[in-house]
Amino acid sequence: MSQVVQGRGRAGFIAGFLLAPLALYLTFVIWPYVQTFGYSFTNWTGQSPTFDFVGVDNYSALMKDEVFRGALWNNLLLLVFVPVVTILLALFFAFMVNAGGRGGAGGVQGVAGSRLYKVVYFFPQVLSLAILAVLFGAVYRTDEGGLLNGVLIRLGIVDRLHPIEWLNEPRLVLWCLLLVVVWHGVGFYLVLFSAAMQSVPKDIYEAALLDGAGRAQTFFKVTLPLLWDSVQTSAVYLGIAAMDMFVLVSTMTSGQFGGGPDHHSEVMATVLMRNFLYFGKSGYACAMGVVMLVLTMILSVITLRATRRERIEF
Repeated sequence: MSQVVQGRGRAGFIAGFLLAPLALYLTFVIWPYVQTFGYSFTNWTGQSPTFDFVGVDNYSALMKDEVFRGALWNNLLLLVFVPVVTILLALFFAFMVNAGGRGGAGGVQGVAGSRLYKVVYFFPQVLSLAILAVLFGAVYRTDEGGLLNGVLIRLGIVDRLHPIEWLNEPRLVLWCLLLVVVWHGVGFYLVLFSAAMQSVPKDIYEAALLDGAGRAQTFFKVTLPLLWDSVQTSAVYLGIAAMDMFVLVSTMTSGQFGGGPDHHSEVMATVLMRNFLYFGKSGYACAMGVVMLVLTMILSVITLRATRRERIEF
């Protein structure tokens, strides 16, 4: 009898701890998503407590909105280049600081100064996005005081009277933002991949070296397959980051909530916020949010399935 009472008490204790977090999650996470989905079928202005049901009119208007379609294309470009460039650089640097040296008596080891490199590479990750925007705003300044233009002018590559307007040039602005995201993210994923590499037995690398494998062969035949789970997870997180980009675009580019010049750096999040706060088209903005949510979930599933492979045990 006492065992039954103890079992019920334990079950009640566990249920109490599970129900409270679940209730908070449903209230503050799931319910706002449900509300957004509902508002996307209305003409809600964001200010008035009354609104009318308009069906799928907001979604139909999205398909005809050239600004939104351009923003979607920019997000897709970032979705391709941000994960690929960041992961490749992080993998290369992680390999060099962990197994890029040639060992001698100590076996496989990183290049000289690898501990310092880890700290240096991770440093950008401790900066907030606001500080990052200010920092690279100075780098991309259009006058000689900007870092890039100053260097190019001194090298004689750029005319002092006609400096490059990095963030106001339609063909360059998106790639300038891409550089900022990559610079910020490489250090974090370097540390992530380094932690995964440290769990790989050194015997595997030493066997590869004894078989005459070079750095490139060791990287592609040993390191990459063993780190594939970490690469897969990183691709999903970087893809989600590429679908956002709101903070950098809104703070570094011209226009209301950024997007300039002439919408060439527009992303879906900036179009959403502009419609929600400035144009009073909150129902329309909610439809954009639903589209962003659906696209992000679809892309995450595709990424996980496309990068799925058999787990390697060692």
